[in-house]
Amino acid sequence: MRIAYPAGLLLASLAVATPALAQDRPVIGVELNSDENRRGLSWSEGKVSPSADIFVTRGVLEASGRIVALRESPRHGGAGAVGDLSLGAGTMVGPVSVRGRVTGHFFAGAEFDADYVELGASAAYTLGPVQVDAGADYAPSQLNAIGGDNLYLHAGARAGVPGTPWTLLAGIGHSTGKTVEVFRAARLRPDGDYTDWRLGVEHVTGPVTLGLDYVGTDVSEREAAILMLADARHSGDRIVGRVRFSF
Repeated sequence: MRIAYPAGLLLASLAVATPALAQDRPVIGVELNSDENRRGLSWSEGKVSPSADIFVTRGVLEASGRIVALRESPRHGGAGAVGDLSLGAGTMVGPVSVRGRVTGHFFAGAEFDADYVELGASAAYTLGPVQVDAGADYAPSQLNAIGGDNLYLHAGARAGVPGTPWTLLAGIGHSTGKTVEVFRAARLRPDGDYTDWRLGVEHVTGPVTLGLDYVGTDVSEREAAILMLADARHSGDRIVGRVRFSF
């Protein structure tokens, strides 16, 4: 598994960004997931996936980096790892927290030019132990990587159980976009436009977070099976467990 490219890029980029942003103490974490699942799709072929991440801020500016093992995932051309680098800004508009960002996804070991960029915006509102949020992520047309463009709309809610370390989670999203090259577009939309959902629970004790999620999609595995990058067997319902340590 070759991970030097995304790891090196993340470290170099954050080395440049951190002096400019590092007013607050960086938040660093390591995580182990039973499956690296994004938008209801497995990015690690249904296999256990370790990751590490960092988040730094200065005023309204934010930067984050995450590197994740993909286990030679067919969805990303056999890539062994992905590095996600985000730069953005966040502020309060009345009681609503709003954020904007640009994120680059850089793949190591892929059999084709798999890297792509997304633009994102989100808003969140918190009342007591309940938070609701909504947002959109748009990947402009990047033909060689994702076969067109891609728009992801999402909404979610989380509610802490008062007096306990438990939090309940729920979310729904919808992926759509223009398909120019069907083979590449199947990476992010295995069967064309689709909807995903998530129900989960978290338990937080100090720096340790334990989570269990049920994730699903309305992707037709039968229809998607003809496209290798769709990784149809890993595009449906599943239970995902995770453990995270922050420091």
